[in-house]
Amino acid sequence: MQIIWDAPESEHWGTQARCHYVSTTQTPPVLAAELAQAWADIQRYHPELPDLAAPESLIGESSSACGHELSFERLLHEAVHGVAAARGVRDTSRAGRYHNRRFLAIAEELGLDHPEEPHPSSGFSLVTLTPEAKRRYRPTIERLQRALKAHTAATSSDTSRTFRGPAARHGSSGGGVRVKAVCDCGRNVRVVPSVLAQAPIVCGGCGKPFRIPDVVGAVAS
Repeated sequence: MQIIWDAPESEHWGTQARCHYVSTTQTPPVLAAELAQAWADIQRYHPELPDLAAPESLIGESSSACGHELSFERLLHEAVHGVAAARGVRDTSRAGRYHNRRFLAIAEELGLDHPEEPHPSSGFSLVTLTPEAKRRYRPTIERLQRALKAHTAATSSDTSRTFRGPAARHGSSGGGVRVKAVCDCGRNVRVVPSVLAQAPIVCGGCGKPFRIPDVVGAVAS
């Protein structure tokens, strides 16, 4: 049996089903491929780490609990959650915001450190790469940094010619207010409407996209 880790924005524990992010626009192929390769590099040292289902879902997304800026450090943070899921370890609480000492223990195994006291709301979330991890993954870090730099340059040139409305002012989350979206089999997730408008979020159970009930009702009327 193959385990797939659907990492970001799933709030880790506290949701019954994980979701696959399916883009209706062209995925940034180079950056997504580099993210997948970097994940594979982590798996070479930690074989129990599940495969990453959708590397492109990390691009342009942020989490107040897991980090806003996409980097190898953020990717390794997500890998900690992946290993915890594979082991059946509950590494967070408070809807995925508070990272507990079980998270920290696995983070230290993977090469992350938290030198300060736990944060009142996010716990041991703000982990950083240890010197040993920086040496181990140096080629991976440099390769991913080049891809991130190229992606940033490309998307910056695109935004100078287009207007994205509220999402451009508030970041990729479009302001951060989440609402409930439901699928045909009754599962639900909380999502920012502007994020759902960018690409459908498909339920792994019924294979149907999640929809915001109020929006559906407004369209029907």
